[in-house]
Amino acid sequence: MSDYPIDITVTPEVKAFFDEATNTISYVVKDPDSRHCAVIDSVMDIDYAAGRITYDNADEIIAYVRENGLIVDWLIETHVHADHLSAAPYIQQKLGGKIGIGEQITTVQDTFGKVFNEGTEFQRDGSQFDALFVDGDTYRIGNLEAVALYTPGHTPACMTHVIGNAAFVGDTLFMPDGGSARADFPGGDAGVLYDSIMKVLSLPEEMRLFMCHDYAPGGREIQWETTVAEEKANNIHVGAGKSKQDFIKFRTERDATLDMPKLIIPSLQVNMRAGEIPTDKDGKPMLKVPLNGL
Repeated sequence: MSDYPIDITVTPEVKAFFDEATNTISYVVKDPDSRHCAVIDSVMDIDYAAGRITYDNADEIIAYVRENGLIVDWLIETHVHADHLSAAPYIQQKLGGKIGIGEQITTVQDTFGKVFNEGTEFQRDGSQFDALFVDGDTYRIGNLEAVALYTPGHTPACMTHVIGNAAFVGDTLFMPDGGSARADFPGGDAGVLYDSIMKVLSLPEEMRLFMCHDYAPGGREIQWETTVAEEKANNIHVGAGKSKQDFIKFRTERDATLDMPKLIIPSLQVNMRAGEIPTDKDGKPMLKVPLNGL
């Protein structure tokens, strides 16, 4: 990993927010030497059956930022989530900051623009976001330098964000007893995911890893922080030297048994638009349900 400007001597302050409805963990990551921070993988609440959007999770983050006098520089999306809706534009309206995602968002937009039969007015160039990251890009949170690493496989646009001695891995990895995320969405690839996981696990062993999801295997308490060393030793899907061939076989067979995420249809429509809710021809918020499209 020497090609990346990573400084593990810096320890950012990390505050986690767990959303029970989607098992998502959002983060506020603060520069230890200033009041500047980033918000990673925020959640907008949806009652899908009722067609109702609310912002309880986002308001909790906003309250925390305001109570601590923080300045939001960035709103980071580790990827286009299929299991929850992003609250990035709502938080941006309240607190400012730039919304950033990996540049391969354009691949996701092209793929799902077709699935949802979006018209030509839906831009597929990533212009809904303020910044598109490529592998090795750096950005600043106050005085703190962050690095975006390209880690596809779960989706084509997945990135791991390394901020000092903390890495936010999105869905590239789960806690050691959770293993890894699926790789069967359009553009996903189990072999590519394995390579991305190995990229993450080539970071320094003491690097803290922060998960985007946890499903409490075996009924344990929810957890979201581990280390590279712990994952290398104990991850049930890739740890202890498990081979790429074995991982591909396991992941492919397991993915074939999984149901689609409950919120995949609204999540993709919103998240490929940087968290904005699509509208109909009259400007009213509206979601589509493509039949047999996924």
